[in-house]
Amino acid sequence: MEGPQAHWLQDGKRLHLNHGPIDLIVEAFGEASECRAAYEQTVARFQTILMELVEELPELRLPAFFLAPRTFAGPTARRMEAAVMPLAECFITPMAAVAGSVADEMLAALLAGRRLERAYVNNGGDSALHLGNGRSIGLAVAGTGNGMADRIMIRAEDGVRGVATSGWRGRSFSLGIADAVTVLAKTGAEADAAATLIANAVDLPGNPAISRIPACDLSPDSDLGERLVTQGVGTLASGDVARALDNGLAVAEDFRRRGLIAAAALFLGGEARISGSVALAAPDKHEPKEVADA
Repeated sequence: MEGPQAHWLQDGKRLHLNHGPIDLIVEAFGEASECRAAYEQTVARFQTILMELVEELPELRLPAFFLAPRTFAGPTARRMEAAVMPLAECFITPMAAVAGSVADEMLAALLAGRRLERAYVNNGGDSALHLGNGRSIGLAVAGTGNGMADRIMIRAEDGVRGVATSGWRGRSFSLGIADAVTVLAKTGAEADAAATLIANAVDLPGNPAISRIPACDLSPDSDLGERLVTQGVGTLASGDVARALDNGLAVAEDFRRRGLIAAAALFLGGEARISGSVALAAPDKHEPKEVADA
């Protein structure tokens, strides 16, 4: 595996950082000198973040327990554990929050001592956001399907600083059948962990149209072990789609009542469910995206 890589994308405005499974797009808005210093800080922090996680990976792959938080050495690992602890009444490992936690950690490095108007770190669709007073940022939501609205506007006063998406079609394994579940929360880590569990809950156990395989058969060191992960979803009756979405919505509503998330949007088979205030807007083909798909 090559070491940490950093380069500017073709537009010259966005920084691309890559090291193994970590793939980040970073963009800062503000005075040129502040942005330049912020980018330098981010590149410096990126040099060690993956190796820090690798050192604690065996423990990070083990389940969290509701009343027994563990002490991790690395700040990103600590973010992961903190994000999953409130959800640990069911099976969850800190790996459910790894992408969002990395985004949060890198955003913290970007902002340290800097004065920026806005900024984001997008880790494969799981993003950490910084919004100064009165600022806002637009996001494109992945997985909506069938021409559904796919834009979200987040304002500074909303208190949302993390956005994450999970689903069986994504880069991580899912126990459910959601095309996508996008969650808005206070941090990227919290959004990531909650999106994982809500997407798992969008499900129809025993439905013959769904094909599953043990996670360990696909990845021997998966934190999911022998749990069955979704590999295919055939044609579902509209009633089945509605029932699966309602199963996930019940979990999202519970998380929102408990203050764990701000909102969630659940998508399956061209249908959707919304928990909380998520103003989905129709895409404008002439409007540039400020943040890559969430």
